Formats: sequence, C-alpha cells, structure tokens
Amino acid sequence: MGGHIKTTIWSWNVNGLRAVLKKDFITTINREKIDIIGLQETKLQEHQIPEELGKLSQYHQYWSHAERKGYSGTALFCKVKPISFDTTFGVEEFDTEGRINIAEYERFILMNIYFPNGGQGDERIAYKLRFYDKALEVMQAKRASGKAILVAGDYNTAHKEIDLARPKENEEVTGFLPIERAWLDKFVAQGWVDTFRMFDQSGEQYSWWSYRAGARPRNIGWRIDYFFVDSEHKDIVSAAGIRQDVMGSDHCPVYVELTLRS
Repeated sequence: MGGHIKTTIWSWNVNGLRAVLKKDFITTINREKIDIIGLQETKLQEHQIPEELGKLSQYHQYWSHAERKGYSGTALFCKVKPISFDTTFGVEEFDTEGRINIAEYERFILMNIYFPNGGQGDERIAYKLRFYDKALEVMQAKRASGKAILVAGDYNTAHKEIDLARPKENEEVTGFLPIERAWLDKFVAQGWVDTFRMFDQSGEQYSWWSYRAGARPRNIGWRIDYFFVDSEHKDIVSAAGIRQDVMGSDHCPVYVELTLRS
C-alpha cells in the first residue's frame, strides 16, 4: 500500500524582505516547518540579498529581481530542488519587473507571482490586465503537462464583496474595479479554483490591511493573496488558510497543504 506525503506551501508578500528580517522572519520560518515559501515584493537587487538568509540553510533559494531598484521582486525558498525554475513569461514588459517564479516539481508546478497593482492610473491598470491575460495563457498551457498547477501570490484584486471589509466604498478603487474582478471571474470560468474557498466560506477573512488608521487591529482588510489550483487536481489540496497571526508585513501569509500519494 502506498502512503501519503504532505507538503506545506506558503505565499507571503513581505513588503520589503530586509524590513521583515528585522521582525522575526527567520524565527517564524524555522518554527513553521514550511516545505516551500513563495515571497513577493522582496524589493531587492541581486547584490542586496542579506547574508542573514544563510541561516535558512535547509532551503534552496531562487530569486527574480526587478530592473528598477527597491521595487517588486519575488523569491522561492524550497527544501527540495525543483526540476526547473523560470522567471519569465517570454514577454519583455512583464519579465523585467521580477514578478514571476515558475518551479516545476515531480508532481506539480508552482507559480509564485506578484501581480501588478493598478494604483498609478489607467495606463497601469491596462498593464495589470495585460499581465493577467498573459498569466492565464501560461497557466492554461501548463495544464498540458498533466501535473497539478498551483498559482500562488498577491493578485492585487479582491474577487467578491465578501473579500473586503468595505466593498461599497471601494467599487471605484483599483483592486476592486469591475474590470479587475471580471478577470478573476474569467479565471474561475476556465477551471481554476480558489483553494481558500474550498474550506472556508466565511467573511472577514483578509490577508492585507492598510498601514493607515489602525486597519489591522480593527480587521478592515482585503483578501488579495490567493492560491488557485487547476480544477482537475483540486483534490490534492487537503487544507488552505490565512495566517493572520503572523506579523511583519502589511500582508500576512496564506498557505495550502498538499497530500500527494507516494
């Protein structure tokens, strides 16, 4: 009889990795015994990777840096080396901002993505929507591998009214615009499943809070960090959740647990 292997994966927008290192990041990671951690908004260039991360020697560390200093950036820390690792969609306008990690493993492909924020006007919202379209194209293509596809990250959009504390006040704010939410509808229509909602249908479950006006203590937040999985493989996801107890950033980590037959 075959057994089962459990794999725990976190996704966390750290809003500056050097900043979160001063807030017990290493202690947290060591305590939690995570198999793979996808980070977004590391805000690092290659020469700025802190030596302190050497204390996480149990992890192989992979990076994608933005050309612009102090901006964007993603990283993947994993206990088992992936078969392959890529940081591009093959489109220059998307590949220079350090937003993409694609790691292929024996049983699944993990995409760790920092989706753009639409906060600098119409041009940036258009860029965000083009990025979404390309991401979906890549995700759909990966399904042909027959492996489970997991897409983790900061999507920078709250999907439904239940996913933010004040939906009516934010209908004309990027991150909750109808055109942005429609993209997530399209995502779901093409057979992608929001893993958190497989296990929890309740409200007031947020992953990001503004630093302004004490939003986090009052839980005036948004759920914009997700793990989506292709519907063919949703059964490998045995748990999903939001770690609101983990501090250090304006986002908290979200996670999935996979149960894979050995």
